[in-house]
Amino acid sequence: MNKLKRRLSRVSHSCRRSADSSATVPEGYLPFYVGEEMERFVVSAELLNHPIFINLLNKSAQEYGYQQKGVLRIACHVILFRRLLEALQEGEEASYDLQHLLSQHTDHTS
Repeated sequence: MNKLKRRLSRVSHSCRRSADSSATVPEGYLPFYVGEEMERFVVSAELLNHPIFINLLNKSAQEYGYQQKGVLRIACHVILFRRLLEALQEGEEASYDLQHLLSQHTDHTS
């Protein structure tokens, strides 16, 4: 987990220094590429502490490793990731349902 935290810190710092203003990420947010489509999401750092998001990051680290260059990739279908973000941002108490859905997804992609 400490490797993941260091990696997230480096990504956040490097993204804020980007010369391309369209790729600039606001302070307190981190960019991610999600799914095979590599769709870009900018996610609030506050959401990264949620157990469901931690699980997703750990699964992605297992798939892609800790040595990724640039923006981190998330091993998840884009539609599922959008649903996860919506639920976390709205503070839904459907954690069990989301965790179950996520675990089913990662079981099928392993």
